[in-house]
Amino acid sequence: QVQLVESGGGLVQAGDSLRLSCVVSGRTFTDFSMGYFRQAPGKEREFVAAISWTGRNTYYSDSVKGRFTISRDNAKNAVYLQMNSLRPEDTAVYYCAASVSPAGSSSWNYDYWGQGTQVTVSS
Repeated sequence: QVQLVESGGGLVQAGDSLRLSCVVSGRTFTDFSMGYFRQAPGKEREFVAAISWTGRNTYYSDSVKGRFTISRDNAKNAVYLQMNSLRPEDTAVYYCAASVSPAGSSSWNYDYWGQGTQVTVSS
């Protein structure tokens, strides 16, 4: 059974940084491209970032490009989201997700999901 366990959320001030981690178990990690999505209260889930199986290719939403960095460590079965220059509008529950398809921005493309971690950015 594939499991994704997330950590690293919290309460920070605008301009601060956080790093989210997601560890995958139950299947060979390099079978998956990985992505991060977020959902704010009253809003739909939205794409944040994605990374290919090898880590060679990364993709970002326009709202986080230049501030967030997605990476993966295949030896540790882990994917990371480094979030810098955080803004109040980044406040959301962040989900990592795994896909057996090439990395993409559509949530329907992902097969497995983590439990989510809350990120709150105060102004």
